[in-house]
Amino acid sequence: MDKTISILGCGWFGMALAKSLQADGFKVKGSTTTATKIELLQQAQIKPYLIDLEDENAKIDSDFFACDILFICIPPRANTSTIPYAKKIKLIVNSALHKVKHLVLISSTGVFEDGNFMVNENTIPQPSTQSGLALLEAENVLKGEYTFTSTIIRFAGLIGPNRNLAKHFAGKKDISNGLAPVNLIHLNDCIGLSKAMIEQQAFGNVFHGVSPHHPTRKAFYTQACLTAGFEKPVFIDEKLAWKQVDSVNVPQILGYNYLYNHWDKY
Repeated sequence: MDKTISILGCGWFGMALAKSLQADGFKVKGSTTTATKIELLQQAQIKPYLIDLEDENAKIDSDFFACDILFICIPPRANTSTIPYAKKIKLIVNSALHKVKHLVLISSTGVFEDGNFMVNENTIPQPSTQSGLALLEAENVLKGEYTFTSTIIRFAGLIGPNRNLAKHFAGKKDISNGLAPVNLIHLNDCIGLSKAMIEQQAFGNVFHGVSPHHPTRKAFYTQACLTAGFEKPVFIDEKLAWKQVDSVNVPQILGYNYLYNHWDKY
């Protein structure tokens, strides 16, 4: 592999993706906002860059954007950010112009409201939360840019190493919305789906990264708590506001088969 891939935001997903791509033989550049993480990137043979988008006056090393593929893996932070999320994405886009061939924005299925419906990539989002509105605004920044292809991957709820969602429900009583479906994806499938897109050069699309299995909140989190040795939670058998996120593009365009396609096996 002679392609160079830059990953803006080497956090929980970004770092795991960077390591996996480096192991596959790609040249990988990674950014962090923390100086102490520079050494961790170097140890993983990832070329490190210190990029803090909270500082409007900070200089961004243009070499970071000299790449074939740029992944943007920074989520919106409503309460801690001093700069609007879409403005950050616009800053990145301006820095990437005429340098990057393909830009991939890691978004979230949180862009959709809980409209008591099933949605896929053909559904037009009408977000009802601040984070959802920020995500949609950021996605729209990519429209109209023609110096690179733009791809959006919307991940569902993220689970995997050091991210056990069961602990948030352990031992709690009368938890609402027990019959609503869950929309989740394991870290290994986040990486697998991203790599399938790269391998197939399937840029310029919107993909929903979400396991095709949607058990109820009650079924999933009860089993997850018991498996982890936590106290059993108690859910209310009701279905309030909900959504089920599906994908037509992942099976039709990528033909990707999920490693975690049934949560009873997790």
